[in-house]
Amino acid sequence: MRARQDTHMGMLEAMAGRVAGGAAVEFRPSGSSMVPLIRDRQAVLVAPVDPARLEVGDIVLARVAGTVYLHLVSAVDPARRRVQISSNRGRVNGWTSHDRVFGICVAVDGVPRATASRKVRPVRPPGPAGSP
Repeated sequence: MRARQDTHMGMLEAMAGRVAGGAAVEFRPSGSSMVPLIRDRQAVLVAPVDPARLEVGDIVLARVAGTVYLHLVSAVDPARRRVQISSNRGRVNGWTSHDRVFGICVAVDGVPRATASRKVRPVRPPGPAGSP
């Protein structure tokens, strides 16, 4: 899912920063690009990921060409350490390197995503409320 407005874009940027810092985050992205896997404003839990373990069909929080998306891995290229990111509606966003894949969606509305948990990097314990 991509942000529809600058405020949502900022939210995805902020979530990417927190996940890159080692935290698992829960948030409610806006948009319809991932329906029916993720519907507008459903709660998603995203945790840091080991990009080398990604497979086609995983949902990741990643930066592609300067924009942060919560989209599908549509192809993997282990030799070049990169993945292709696409919406669930067939729109290809492009290839991005492993260092621009921040996290993997491990649950949607509390329902675990199959195989996602085995791709998570160790998570930093949550800090006090309101901390990054």
